[in-house]
Amino acid sequence: MNQPKNILIVRTDRIGDVVLSLPLAAIIKKHFPECKVSFLLREYTKPLAVNNPNIDEVITIKEVEGRPSVKENVQLLKNRFDVCIIAYPTYPIALILFLSNIKTRIGTGYRWYSFLFNKKNYEHRKYGEYHELEYNVHLLQQLGIDEKVTEENVLYGITPSIQDEERVKKDLNDLGINFSKQIVIVHPGSGGSAVDLPISKMKEIVNNFSGEEVEILITGTTAEKELCQSLVVDKSIINLAGKYNLSELIALINQCKVMIANSTGPIHIAAALGKNVIGFYPKFAAVSAKRWGPYTNKKNIFTPDIDCTNCTRKQCEKINCMDSIKTEDVVAAIKNILKKLSLKK
Repeated sequence: MNQPKNILIVRTDRIGDVVLSLPLAAIIKKHFPECKVSFLLREYTKPLAVNNPNIDEVITIKEVEGRPSVKENVQLLKNRFDVCIIAYPTYPIALILFLSNIKTRIGTGYRWYSFLFNKKNYEHRKYGEYHELEYNVHLLQQLGIDEKVTEENVLYGITPSIQDEERVKKDLNDLGINFSKQIVIVHPGSGGSAVDLPISKMKEIVNNFSGEEVEILITGTTAEKELCQSLVVDKSIINLAGKYNLSELIALINQCKVMIANSTGPIHIAAALGKNVIGFYPKFAAVSAKRWGPYTNKKNIFTPDIDCTNCTRKQCEKINCMDSIKTEDVVAAIKNILKKLSLKK
């Protein structure tokens, strides 16, 4: 095919999903340097793509009561792109892109509405044979790009704004944070997409390294304030739940050296920003670390100690698999990272 001039990447789901789609922009720019790359996102994930050196335009999908408006979005996108890549397909999205006169529409070949795509990728993501980021990169094969992305060469391009960086630094300063210490963020909640480490275990972990030469910040949504407060095991720990929007959270994560979290969007932001990450993941394929873990070579992942076969969410929750993760192993890993970081100073 001819070199594309305007490519639209479509990812209209959640924070982690969007982060794992961002590397497509850098790869496209590498192969087609003159090509304009745009991202179509939901309003709340937009901060992940703005300021990105590989993304020329960020477009917010028009929604009515949480659903894409076909008419409004067709008006927004019509005759503007020669290629679109649908990393997260839904029927309304597929219809919008078909009606927008986009000549090359790349998407999965396995949905009932796949006839709306004219370049089809035949991979069942649910089996989790590859990482989600790698599945996204495989879509580029339809453009003749066969890129081998790895944890060493991946480029996300997430860039906090200067204003957000300044605001967050001032806030931390006002809270008495000592910037000569290592800043560790603990993010205990999640959107419920996976199965979390029990909060009692998270509390044990925090308790066991809070005496180290670190500053511990707890993050979460406004709804998770109480959950986060339960981790404030001594007065030096600061609960920032609900304090920051996504744009500011990116700037906050950029200040830390280590993030400890379940399978949730912020762990992917931390990985994209080159931070050390400690993650907790169940074993069943749909949400396993193999498919959804942070895509970085600076990670420590902990999975249940139980040796189970044909694992399912129901089984995992029933026998409380995540409770089998040994907190002493997690604490040892955290202390090891902190020790290495202090040696680098």
